[in-house]
Amino acid sequence: MITKPLRRIGIALSASLLLATPLQAQEQSFNSYLDEVGERARAEGVSQATIDRVFAGLTPNNRVLELDREQAGSGGNVNPATGFAWMSSYLSRHNTASRINGGRRALTRIAPLRAEIEREYGVPAEIIVAIWGHETAYGAVMGGFDLPRSLATLAWDGRRRTLFERELIDVLKMVDMGVPRSQLEGSWAGAFGNGQFLPSVYLRLAVDGDGDGDRDVWTSDADSMHSIANYFRDAGWRTGQPWAVRAFVPNSVDRSAIENNSAAPVCPRVHGRHSRWMTVREWREMGVEPRAPIGDDVMASLFEPDGPAEPGYLLTQNYRVILEYNCSNYYAMSVGLLADEIRR
Repeated sequence: MITKPLRRIGIALSASLLLATPLQAQEQSFNSYLDEVGERARAEGVSQATIDRVFAGLTPNNRVLELDREQAGSGGNVNPATGFAWMSSYLSRHNTASRINGGRRALTRIAPLRAEIEREYGVPAEIIVAIWGHETAYGAVMGGFDLPRSLATLAWDGRRRTLFERELIDVLKMVDMGVPRSQLEGSWAGAFGNGQFLPSVYLRLAVDGDGDGDRDVWTSDADSMHSIANYFRDAGWRTGQPWAVRAFVPNSVDRSAIENNSAAPVCPRVHGRHSRWMTVREWREMGVEPRAPIGDDVMASLFEPDGPAEPGYLLTQNYRVILEYNCSNYYAMSVGLLADEIRR
């Protein structure tokens, strides 16, 4: 999963969690640090037997540290009109014919679950499948790193200890609850399963969709799809609204008059590229015409990812829910547009 700027989940990480801590890895041995984490885990109810079993033989993973240092943005050529990489270039690399066709096959594969999931969570199945496709190529690529070792390495490193120590303790809780130690493989940054959940998200939102007593987000389609849908419902998905609609934006629109001057508390650079929020009716009055059905009273924000001469979109609250999964406009646009293609 995470070879791009880290997310909370899969999920977007609060910038406040990414601050370096005063104590760096080189000031404390790895085993000494794990002893401290074990004490904190015991204080939260994790059994000593689980701590011993999970931490046995762990060593720092230098490859994980290398990947953490190599994190980069979306890359690519910069569009001089926006100062950002071209969205169209990103989409052409990620929403390929293979990924779209794979998504349609995946939607057929989960057809028996579709009505149940959409009824219970109010989230369209094609959105869930699009997340699945972006995260793990529909279950084909879930990562082969040992999760406790990766999380312990990143926590010990100290640069983002607050985040990764929490996830390390939570992975211990997963084992205490019965998740097999052998199951704990995933991305270098600690996410796992079809939806690439972090341990804290798994504990809070994973669902036993098939009723067998396990929350198996690795091999069970039902558990995986229910869990991703539950994540979206928890993040505030609004049933019946699109994530966005393509829109015609005339040159007469004064972009300076619709700038969003409020600073978002999380991922401000991402949200700063969107306009202020107005109703679709107000956008129509300015000459902005949606190219797909959307209610006049829906609140929407205008986004022109590649500048005024390129396609524009009216984003809804549901776009912000996709951003909760990964706080990147490139990611959220790619997921939304992939879902549209899968649905066709």
